[in-house]
Amino acid sequence: MRILFLYSLFVAIVTNADAQQTKISIRLNHTAIYVKDLQKAAFFYEHVIGLDTIPEPFRIGRHKWFRIGPKMALHIISGATESKEYYKNQHTCFSVSDMQLFVDRLKTSKVVFEDVNGNQGAITKRVDGVQQIWFRDPDGYWIEVNDAKE
Repeated sequence: MRILFLYSLFVAIVTNADAQQTKISIRLNHTAIYVKDLQKAAFFYEHVIGLDTIPEPFRIGRHKWFRIGPKMALHIISGATESKEYYKNQHTCFSVSDMQLFVDRLKTSKVVFEDVNGNQGAITKRVDGVQQIWFRDPDGYWIEVNDAKE
């Protein structure tokens, strides 16, 4: 009986505390990657992927910032000393308005891409009609590009 009373009291305290808390808004601000060659990586993200640059406040030559969405950025930071192996399932995904134009850009830049199963030069078509490809940036980070509308 006493245990039941203490448990009920605990639930009442926790429930009351939760009800009094204000909901905190949270959103993605930026993501960062650590690279060996800043200029090579920056060229790739600006000219191959097609991201717009944004001013970075440090101005010490170790960072490049890119807009990846409303109030969201990709920070590229130089200083990595070795190459690493990354998993395909841990990737950054960008959506494009025209998959074929984007694939043509990759081909012009000689960037090898693949479908979900690793078939080079192939495009996955999901059951919902969205097309997807995967490829790596100069440091081996996986990138997915799809043509999802939302």
